[in-house]
Amino acid sequence: MSSQDEDLIDSSIFQEPSDYYPPPKPATFESRTLQTGETLRLRLVGHNPLWGHHLWNGAQVVTDYLYGHREELVHGKNVLELGAGAGMPSIAAAIWGAKNVVVTDYPDEDLVENMRINVEAAKEFLPRSSASVVVQGHVWGANMEELLANLPSDSHGFDTLILADLLFNHSQHAALVATVKATLARTAQAKALVFFTPYTPWKYDKDMAFFDLAREGGFKVNQVVKRVMDKLMFKDDRGDELLRRTVFGYELSWNDLNA
Repeated sequence: MSSQDEDLIDSSIFQEPSDYYPPPKPATFESRTLQTGETLRLRLVGHNPLWGHHLWNGAQVVTDYLYGHREELVHGKNVLELGAGAGMPSIAAAIWGAKNVVVTDYPDEDLVENMRINVEAAKEFLPRSSASVVVQGHVWGANMEELLANLPSDSHGFDTLILADLLFNHSQHAALVATVKATLARTAQAKALVFFTPYTPWKYDKDMAFFDLAREGGFKVNQVVKRVMDKLMFKDDRGDELLRRTVFGYELSWNDLNA
């Protein structure tokens, strides 16, 4: 074929029509009223392969737990949330008097911007004395120094870590434990809160394998919550309905501070 013949070909026939791909799903909003009366209007991304378009049960229950234990887990503390999605627990911690809050999720542009939007929308509720609330992308198990850089110079780790509904990602358990080990302050009071629902009950043992890795990593594991929710998040899914409605909450703390 000559170059003259190529010029006669209409290249547009190889292009998809403008309406070939479905339009992106719009963002949605969920409203939750905290125990102290503030109503958060939480924006959720329209759709995301990392599941940031849901307000997960674990996030709601760990928020309640933070309120019930705010004196030891929130007031004046440095708080880090991993895989935050909409960021409800960490935003609540900022409202309830945390010293510094770092809200993180995978460094996907839509996810990070969505967290920023929710933090900005909640600023009217933050106490005037509140320190910074930082939104940041983070890949579990990598670049932990970037997380620690958000702390004051006299701090050597976060007092409270929040991991809500992350354990379904079984291949990332080791990376999660690595982040917890690198960022949790080495004090007797420091806690990592790991709350989850077994949305795929036939993989419950794989969910729980996270805690075996945590123990191997030097942590004590203590169950602190078991709450059955009123409704299923995914009613059409298969598997034991009671398990799929149950939120389990665990605290990780250092087993040996001198190790």
